[in-house]
Order: sequence, then C-alpha cells, then structure tokens
Amino acid sequence: MNFDSIKKKLGEHKDQVDQGLDKAADAAKQRFEGHDDQIDQAVEKAKGFTQE
Repeated sequence: MNFDSIKKKLGEHKDQVDQGLDKAADAAKQRFEGHDDQIDQAVEKAKGFTQE
C-alpha cells in the first residue's frame, strides 16, 4: 500500500479517523496530565491531514 492510497482511505473515512483521534487524545490526556495543549496541537495537525 502506498502513501497515495492511504491518503485516499483517510479521506473516505474522515469521520471515523477523527473520532479515533479524539479518543486517543482523551486517553493521552488522562495518562500525561499537564500536556493537554501539546496533545491538542498534535490532534489538530493530524486532523489536518485527513482534510487534504
């Protein structure tokens, strides 16, 4: 599987990917307290890839 096909799959399932990112962010925030801002920034950047 190449990068273009992965990007296509992400685009086709954007809502599911975004939900997964949100769940992962919630888990990370519980585990790494005090780093909410960094986690939020990483999630927003990752969500930006699903919109391309």
